[in-house]
Amino acid sequence: MKIGFLGLGVMGLPMAKNVVKKSGAAVMGYDVAPTQVNAFRESGGIPVDDPAEIYKSCDVIMQILPTHPTIIHSVEQAIQYGKPGNIIIDLSSTAPDIILELYRKTKDAGMSLLDSPVSGGNPMAAAGTLAIMTGGDREVFEKVQPLLACMGSPIYTGGPASGSVTKLVNNMVAGAYLVAMAEGYAFAAKAGIDLQTTFDATRGGFAGGPLYENKIPKLIRRDYEPGARIAVHRKDIINAKHYAHKLGVDTPMTDVVLMVMDWMNDNGHIDEDQIAMVKYYEDKMDITAGSAEA
Repeated sequence: MKIGFLGLGVMGLPMAKNVVKKSGAAVMGYDVAPTQVNAFRESGGIPVDDPAEIYKSCDVIMQILPTHPTIIHSVEQAIQYGKPGNIIIDLSSTAPDIILELYRKTKDAGMSLLDSPVSGGNPMAAAGTLAIMTGGDREVFEKVQPLLACMGSPIYTGGPASGSVTKLVNNMVAGAYLVAMAEGYAFAAKAGIDLQTTFDATRGGFAGGPLYENKIPKLIRRDYEPGARIAVHRKDIINAKHYAHKLGVDTPMTDVVLMVMDWMNDNGHIDEDQIAMVKYYEDKMDITAGSAEA
């Protein structure tokens, strides 16, 4: 089985490295950034200069790409250059309606598409412990489950687009949690209590958990280097709002999350880590939360 990996970014590179390391297969990879390609090569991957090489020669094509136009273009190119029986695994955060359209196109070409978005950010991508939510045909999922397991814990969520909907649920909940963290710690700073002590006192309570453990120390240190960018999360929140409209339902908590993320976008912070959303509250409360010397 020949494997290809498209998109060697903050998430894609460590994911591809784990596939190289654990699958025992030759893995071809492509990205537009030379530094990422070099890192992939150093890990034992086989870089290519043209993604068409992957579409033409690989049986399983994995992609984690940043925008809907690039996702659609990649799948259409995979259909154009590939062969019947190929499996395309979209690890991106893609809108459910787009997945359904691409699923039909791949079926018509005699290929298979799995929507298989991931969650856990760069630390879990590096550790190979991502949550992986996969929709599509069960028999196809079972065929590639060992490959997905190289990157984390794959769960079959149901038919096509169910993985994408599940990811929206995940990021709606995570978005609300992140905004609540930002609000709470800005409130703590305004009240004049020590943020590290606040973290130590609350991390073992109901507020605590893996996301809390990952993000609050970054907030305290004012470390906004992205483990996961607001821009990527915001795309999922917008997708969730669009899908909620299709379903005819209101999502007031998600409205608040989008409002804060829109402010981050308008003020030039969209490519920072999600916990940088504390800046919205710093602006509203006229305080500074945390210290780079912490």
